[in-house]
Amino acid sequence: MRVRPGEKVPVDGVILEGRSALDESLVTGESMPVTKEAGGKVIAGTLNQSGGFVMRADKVGRDTLLSQIVQMVADAQRSRAPIQRLADQVAGWFVPAVIIAALVAFAAWAIFGPEPRMAFRPGRRRQRLDHCVSLRARACDPDVDHGRRRTWCAGGRPD
Repeated sequence: MRVRPGEKVPVDGVILEGRSALDESLVTGESMPVTKEAGGKVIAGTLNQSGGFVMRADKVGRDTLLSQIVQMVADAQRSRAPIQRLADQVAGWFVPAVIIAALVAFAAWAIFGPEPRMAFRPGRRRQRLDHCVSLRARACDPDVDHGRRRTWCAGGRPD
């Protein structure tokens, strides 16, 4: 098959005749064009910048390098590392336990705290609430919540 300047290489293959500079940044990340001559291997999805060539198709469809990269990325996004599963399990128990501990701290302060316990005095009630909130804030580091939000933004879902 013939590939002209400005066209993308349709499949993986070998150049039979001609010479060209190919932009392989899609696959390799290299920003500089790579010069290919007869006998040189070309990768599907790369951009032919200058010069035309005739190539032989070696791999098509799912067998191309680009297709395999896309498949590996999709597999990696669907899978979970064992440590990630463990962290999710711990967070599933830890966060509710901390909230319960914070409520217990609030109730204990209300029951066993200094007099007047349940009287409406803004300073005392505020102090009990401060103890409850500070326990929650110290135990559940803001990074836990931030990491969760980042996961949702990246397209992940909490299980």
